[in-house]
Amino acid sequence: MLFSFLTAFNSQYPKHWWEPVSKKGAPEWEILPQEAKYSKKEVILSKRHELGLLSNFAATAFNFKGKKYASLEGFWQAMLYPENKEDKRATYPGLVWKYTRSAVEQMVGFEAKAAGELARENMKKMKINWVSFDGKQFDYITKEKGEHYKLIFEALKEKVNQNEEVKKVLLATKGLKLLPDHHQEPEASPAWKYNLMLMEIRDSIK
Repeated sequence: MLFSFLTAFNSQYPKHWWEPVSKKGAPEWEILPQEAKYSKKEVILSKRHELGLLSNFAATAFNFKGKKYASLEGFWQAMLYPENKEDKRATYPGLVWKYTRSAVEQMVGFEAKAAGELARENMKKMKINWVSFDGKQFDYITKEKGEHYKLIFEALKEKVNQNEEVKKVLLATKGLKLLPDHHQEPEASPAWKYNLMLMEIRDSIK
């Protein structure tokens, strides 16, 4: 009975989504495809195949509130940067901003993430936990689904709706529980849980 169930279940989806990958040489942050369980109808959003299009890191450009972003990661990390010369972050004594906000908006993948890490170092020096968008400040790390979460969710929805291949891949996962391909903190902010957002967006598509 179990064999029959797994055969039928697996036939709905590409087998390579669960194909084992050697742990040798894999980065410490990565959760490998084989760590998802057939019996639980799970799949890892691995960057090793087409499910990587759903990642924040993917080069899936989209327009949001009148501006074009190269990736969701670029959109995310750009909010950590000063919006203009009058921004408190730009005028804080002794801080160096390696990139402009507009430059980060056009970054993808690990480049965007690295730019964000530099910005967070500056935030620590300022002792702040806020970021901004369109002139409005709001908390960056929260336990609630606040303004930051809402912006990330809406931007992710635009990414899906504006990229047919992304939407196609997302809909192909219907019936599966989506799991992140990297280890998350136990009490991570809701805005970090992109896999849960994607399932909600997937379920809303008719």
